[in-house]
Amino acid sequence: MNKKLQCAKYIIADYLSAMLTWSVFFFFRKFTVETDGFNDINQVFADTNLYKGIIFIPLFWLLLYWCAGEYRSVYKKSRLHDLLQTFIESIIGVIVIFFAFLLDDYVSTYRNYYFTFFILLVLHFTLTYIPRLVLTTVTVHKVHTGKIGFPTLIITSDENKALSLYKKISNQEISSGYLFTGFVTLRQQKLNKLERKLKCLGTSDDLKTILVNYGIEEVIIILAKEDENEIYNLIYSVQNPNIEIFMPSDRKDLLTGSIKLSAIFSVPLVRISQNLMQPWEFSLKRTFDVFVSLIAMIVLIPVYIVVAITVKSTSKGPVLYAQERIGRYGKPFKMYKFRSMYTDAEKNGPMLSSGELDPRITPFGRFMRKVRLDETPQFWHVFTGEMSMVGPRPERQYFIDQIVQKAPEYKLLQKIKPGMTSWGQVKFGYADTVDQMVERLQYDLLYLENMSFATDIKILLYTFLIILQGRGK
Repeated sequence: MNKKLQCAKYIIADYLSAMLTWSVFFFFRKFTVETDGFNDINQVFADTNLYKGIIFIPLFWLLLYWCAGEYRSVYKKSRLHDLLQTFIESIIGVIVIFFAFLLDDYVSTYRNYYFTFFILLVLHFTLTYIPRLVLTTVTVHKVHTGKIGFPTLIITSDENKALSLYKKISNQEISSGYLFTGFVTLRQQKLNKLERKLKCLGTSDDLKTILVNYGIEEVIIILAKEDENEIYNLIYSVQNPNIEIFMPSDRKDLLTGSIKLSAIFSVPLVRISQNLMQPWEFSLKRTFDVFVSLIAMIVLIPVYIVVAITVKSTSKGPVLYAQERIGRYGKPFKMYKFRSMYTDAEKNGPMLSSGELDPRITPFGRFMRKVRLDETPQFWHVFTGEMSMVGPRPERQYFIDQIVQKAPEYKLLQKIKPGMTSWGQVKFGYADTVDQMVERLQYDLLYLENMSFATDIKILLYTFLIILQGRGK
């Protein structure tokens, strides 16, 4: 399995399809739609717009496809999904091309505009989808016949369930693509019956190393009832957008509609999604973060100067305060804020703020916290990609360890980038104790399950309203 080669095939097919579409459309438009007429084909070849389009239009399409996530998981494409995705991409791309390049063309009637739009859409969709259909069909056939498989790991504490599922998948006439590498136990268990079928690769303590060493792409988690709470730690350990996580379904899943089948012939499994938004939404979210943070840092330069001078002149100590916080996938980073506390605020160890009456906060610091001026340096972290405009607030490892003891599901929040503002901060506010952090967690988990660009905009609007009203603390 050569993922780079397979990805290259799709890119080349899309590029050639876009070139062919533009060429055919250009000739059609010159000889059919334009009123000045092109009776000599040499006049068409002499038009530089033909060659500009052949060079730049395909690059635009490839950028659009990349933002839409077309070149991720190239061995796991679905023909039906390809059909719908290609149609939506074609509509969006043709609208952009039409308004950017074709709307200024002189035509005799507006019906010609609609006609050219329709022709370009049909041409592009047809010439793009056919090569994709061929590539995907060939790949699907290879998966079903077992020529292509995805290294799969079973994580289990229930030998009988794991063995039963393994036999069901292995005995299917049509392959689902699971290529079993081995299994991992939660503890130092001896699963003799399962070990006759699969190799034991170790325990869950070694999971991260095992995933890398064996190039695992699929994980099936099968736990005994008493170990169900371990699911949060396991999902945290497997955090990788390129690894799909599955669990066996039960009747409750069937009734609630939790099962998302990736293939008609597969054993019913519940997919635990690692991708919380569509690829195009992640691209839009990142583009929005970069644009807003860059504009904010430029606009706030005078504010930064005034705040820096005021912080320095009203209390002893540095202007900026750096503190290690935990980011996406548990990676630590230094987060900067305008200093709002006295320099010896944590001489007795890490402490949470106790609100407006907290004696550690300077008078100007209280004002900054109300309007969240102290957090404006974090636009830099958003720009560099360590944070996002919207996401769970980053915490210190000291407090994360305490939160996880009471609510192990907190680890799920580390699937995404921390943010300057969050749904938990909007609905609950700053937390003064670990118990309040746990209480606020429900809002952040709700955001995790309902992530979208529209939700981000809504949270930012609420945050802006809070800042205007001075309700921060």
